[in-house]
Amino acid sequence: MKTKHLAFSQRGAALLLAMLIMTLVTTLAAGMVWQQWRAIQVEAAERGRTQAAWILVGALDWARLILREDQRENNRTNPPVDHLGEPWAVPLAEARLSSFLAADRDNNSVAENDSLDAFLSGSITDAQSRWNLRRLSLIDPATGKPAQAELKVLQNLCNLAGATGDCADRIASALAKTQAPAGSGSVAAISPQQLSQLAWLGIDADTIKRLEPWVDILPEPTEVNLNTAPAEVIAAAVDGVSLGYAQRLVQDRQRTPIRDLNAPATRAYFPGNAQQTQIPGISLTSRFFYIQGRLRLEERVLEERSLVERNQQMEVKVRSRERVNLREGIDALLV
Repeated sequence: MKTKHLAFSQRGAALLLAMLIMTLVTTLAAGMVWQQWRAIQVEAAERGRTQAAWILVGALDWARLILREDQRENNRTNPPVDHLGEPWAVPLAEARLSSFLAADRDNNSVAENDSLDAFLSGSITDAQSRWNLRRLSLIDPATGKPAQAELKVLQNLCNLAGATGDCADRIASALAKTQAPAGSGSVAAISPQQLSQLAWLGIDADTIKRLEPWVDILPEPTEVNLNTAPAEVIAAAVDGVSLGYAQRLVQDRQRTPIRDLNAPATRAYFPGNAQQTQIPGISLTSRFFYIQGRLRLEERVLEERSLVERNQQMEVKVRSRERVNLREGIDALLV
């Protein structure tokens, strides 16, 4: 009897041990399968990011080519102008990426053979359509001090934006901290490269948000393009021009772009500047542009915003790039 009970106990222990071993093996196998699946997912995500990065680089080069050809046309025109009726100002609506690719030798469309569900859209905007805060660094040759006229423009924009009364003085003081006097031995604050970075200098988010449609920070002082700027920027930047006159100018330039600042038809918009041969801070051409590219690749959506500078030699240089991944956050890359 005892022998049978002992044998039964041994069989039960063996069965329990076998079940434990099977459970352990199953757990280890499941862990290995999960790790392999995870590795495949990471590899697929990395491959998707790499593909998207190359596609956005191609879109950036395409936009640079458009700006280069526009500069070629400007070099043939006297005087050159940049306005919203030119090809660069027409945004690209979302379209399937394969529609931009050529057919093969057998005259088969790539779209028929391409299983990649990718859509591309983008736009080019004039960075000089907004007032540049770098103009606060300009020096008045008569006094040797910062130009008060530029501070007045910023104050006008703050008033139009409904910001606090000391908005202009606070921004000017904050930017002054980024320019330590030579030989002073003091360390200057980090100079912001984008409007949002004014928060580094203590400017509140509400003020930045109110000024964002009309104010920008570019690498160097620039003039406002009269053919692309909104009415509020024109009214603030040109002394003696009311918002009503500026709105009328914006409406009229949709039919006929301004090509000569000294033409009587143009001077009619600026009654307070009739005696001036030049209007300070105003031009009809632009050197800085923003290129916005958006790629929808399967379930991933990425955007990239680049600031480029164009010169008369038709060189279009990338000054900064900001890549935005709408699913995984924001990653800024300065070139």
